[in-house]
Amino acid sequence: MFEGISVEKLVAWFGQKQVLNGISMKMGANLVTAIIGPSGCGKSTLIRCLNRLHETVPGARQSGRILLDGRDIYQMDPVEVRRTIGMVFQKPNPFPAMSIYDNVAAGLRLDGVRERRRVGESVERSLKMAALWDEVVDRLDKPGISLSGGQQQRLCIARAIAIEPQVLLMDEPCSALDPISTGKIEELIQGLKKDLTIVIVTHNMQQAARVSDHTGFLLMGELIEFDETRKIFTNPRDKRTEDYITGRFG
Repeated sequence: MFEGISVEKLVAWFGQKQVLNGISMKMGANLVTAIIGPSGCGKSTLIRCLNRLHETVPGARQSGRILLDGRDIYQMDPVEVRRTIGMVFQKPNPFPAMSIYDNVAAGLRLDGVRERRRVGESVERSLKMAALWDEVVDRLDKPGISLSGGQQQRLCIARAIAIEPQVLLMDEPCSALDPISTGKIEELIQGLKKDLTIVIVTHNMQQAARVSDHTGFLLMGELIEFDETRKIFTNPRDKRTEDYITGRFG
């Protein structure tokens, strides 16, 4: 049974600048974990460490351990890590030269899947999981960038889950979307956690309260508090958490 992700004493730097200071937390299987905190607190750096994207930045480094189902990701092939831990970014980024169908199929083909029937079944399954199939079934050959912003983000989610990862990271996935599209993404997150462990960075505390099971509050690179979302928002242990969620700063 999949155990989720455990972060142990994670420290991260950009050059000489330390941006994370000894983060330890566990993102449980089939749960949604939200990471909240003011701009510049290290939220995006944290989740980029979770699939080894942080180390791709020149001068960036980290220490500590990140365990994926008990395995240290820094002892694994980075390609395997990113195949197991998918990611959706803040701005929808469908491949501009590809059709809707080919956007979803791209990861499968990179993995060496060539059988048309298998690719087609995976594309349909992923688009249905991303609640997009009914909207695009009659135009799968159209460019992915022809979709609306909210549809493009769901297409990127379908692309990420097509290779059947165990974890999905979402870095501010709704920040560029309108309220209706945001609502669809939030519904989608609730449906996807049956099959995935989800970690979402969000600046929207109402969104964190709506979609997540656990919430971690970061401030200046430190994990101030991590608990069940209900407790974080109704009875935080740390006054800094209370001050942030009540809008006294941030």
